[in-house]
This record gives sequence, structure tokens and C-alpha cells, in this order.
Amino acid sequence: MSMDGRTCVITGSARGIGRGIAEYLGAEGANVVVNYRSSEGDAYDAVETIEAAGGEAIAAQADVTDREGVEAMRDHCHETFGPADVLVNNAGITADTQFTEMTREEWDRVMDVNLGGTFNCTQVFYDDIWNADEGRLINISSVVGKQGNFGQANYAAAKSGMFGFTRTIALELAQGGSTANCVAPGFTRTDMVEAVPDKVLDRIVAGVPLARLAEVEDIAAVVRFLASEDSSYVTGEVIDVNGGMDL
Repeated sequence: MSMDGRTCVITGSARGIGRGIAEYLGAEGANVVVNYRSSEGDAYDAVETIEAAGGEAIAAQADVTDREGVEAMRDHCHETFGPADVLVNNAGITADTQFTEMTREEWDRVMDVNLGGTFNCTQVFYDDIWNADEGRLINISSVVGKQGNFGQANYAAAKSGMFGFTRTIALELAQGGSTANCVAPGFTRTDMVEAVPDKVLDRIVAGVPLARLAEVEDIAAVVRFLASEDSSYVTGEVIDVNGGMDL
């Protein structure tokens, strides 16, 4: 599943799952655009890690809710690597609170980043993916989009919305021979998850048949398959990577 020469844009890839995906694809030979909103130091550190492994990468600042910023990121990608072959919509935020206490601002902010950002980036890079030889759109959702989660009505709604978005874009991209798929990770060992109290983590792990959190590499390996030419007959799918949480 060589990624040699394929240009991959990963939003929100300075940290967490996005960074793991960026470094994984870079190590496989991809040209990687590491997108960040405010974590500049982390983004450039990710670039250095990719380059140290023999890959090519650039950092590109853009708030995915800012259409002009996303267009500038596309232009930076084109100037350095040419058109994108793969777009991974990973950028997302949470603003958790019980629904009865959730403000409209908290609802709108989560929707704007998770769904609005996916809309912006997909539309800006759409021609690249359509025209690419084996173009790939990959959206990173969450198990929460399928199962819901107490205090995350906004996040669950946004992540569930990505399923319908992915399936619709898959139908439209199919006319040009490109694919669109969605990955729905379970609870993954990132800084954010590891900050959760141990008692809460223990309850989470107890609900996972494989009895462990996902590692970032578990998610990145599935993304690599979907980004490669080997996945050419897979489109419109939501692929769970959650240790069997829905069994």
C-alpha cells in the first residue's frame, strides 16, 4: 500500500489522531500537509518528525471554519506539492455539557468546526480529489456519532452528520472515479483522553471487548488503507475502529 508521491492534506494534524495519521502517511512516502489552527510549535515538530523518517511535509496554518484560510492552505499545498490526492478531514472540537445546560454558542461552535470545517475543506479541495488518479476523501468521525454520549449532544450530532455527508459525497465523487469514506474511532490514547480521571478510563475500557484503548496507530493504519490505491473499490463506508464497542 505504497503512498509514494501521493499528496495528503490532514486537517487538525498538529496533535492527537491527526498527527498520528500525518506521521504514518509520511513514513509511507506521502507528501504531507500538516494543518494547524494555533499549535504552531506542534505542527512544525510533526513536520520535522516526518522529514526525519524520510518523508516530505509542510505546515499550513488555517482555521477550517475560515474559507479564505482554507483556500490559502490549498494554494500553499499546490505551490509545494501540486494538487492533493487525499484529504483527511480530522479537525474537530468538543464543548461538553448536559443538553439542558448547553448554550446555543456551544452548539454552533462544535457544529461549525466539525461539520462546517468538513464542508469548507471538502469543497475547497474537491476539484483536486475529483481530478486525482485515485482521489480519496476520508472523514474522521467518532463512535460517539453512532452511540451518543452523555453531555455530548452537539459533538454526537456533528459526528453522526459526517456519516450522511460521506455517503452523499461518495455518490458524487464516484462519477470521477474517486472515493469517500469515513472512519469512526473509539476512545483513543491521546493527550486529551489520558487527561480523563483513571476511574472514568477504567469504565471506558471495561466497555471495550478488546479491553484496551485504541492507539493512534490503530486509526492511522485504517486511514492509510483508505488513502491508498488498494481501497479503490471501497466507497461510502463508515469503518468502525473501536475494539468491538458496538458488538
